[in-house]
Amino acid sequence: MARKPVASSPEPVAPPTANPRKQVVETLMRLAETRPWDEIELPDIAAEAGISLAKLRDLFPSKLAMLGGLTRLVDEAVMAETSDDLAGEPVRERMFDLVMRRLDALAPYKSALRKITPVIRRDPLAMAALNRGAVNSWRYMLASAGIHTEDALGSVRVQGAVLLMARVSQAWFDDDEPELSRTMAQLDRELKLAGWVMSRVEDVHRLTAPLRCLARALHSGRRPHVRRRERGGADRHGGDNEDFAPAI
Repeated sequence: MARKPVASSPEPVAPPTANPRKQVVETLMRLAETRPWDEIELPDIAAEAGISLAKLRDLFPSKLAMLGGLTRLVDEAVMAETSDDLAGEPVRERMFDLVMRRLDALAPYKSALRKITPVIRRDPLAMAALNRGAVNSWRYMLASAGIHTEDALGSVRVQGAVLLMARVSQAWFDDDEPELSRTMAQLDRELKLAGWVMSRVEDVHRLTAPLRCLARALHSGRRPHVRRRERGGADRHGGDNEDFAPAI
């Protein structure tokens, strides 16, 4: 006698949404507000989001990837508001505006991030993974503000922006004032420090340009070309040598 097929339990049905990845990210953030990060399991997230575990796997491979999804959502929100109003302003003003707009986009998730961040910072592998995502994020953030990211010092600027954001975020977590005065004061200090450090890096980059030229010439097997200085009219910054070009 043939066996009757066993009826399988129905999969959770999620309400219609235009962005299921955003739905999952926001679900994780809600759970993180009330539960320790290490106690939030993948089936919990799927059940809370109203989707199957298989569908969750299709969207994100891990909780860290969901945090990466949050970064992308914030990137989209910030870049959607990008305008040319600050195009002629100094880099420092553009960075100030960029960081504050990013914090505004993160505001709905502040309570959850305040609890998640200390746990993540105790895990070096998780920190390394999130730093890679933050570097990719800030490469686009800086580009949206008209700040160079692909020249010789672009990677230094991008990683510096990641560190600056991390330091400012720490002040932001402890700042519950509506006007965020403490956060803005911390951001102002960090930008001053970053400007000083970057100017020193640019100085070193310019001073070491002849050594880089020599190293490239030796590596290529050709004798380095030495251009004699013209009497009274030579450009002391190297003329057309691109290695002497300002970093910003």
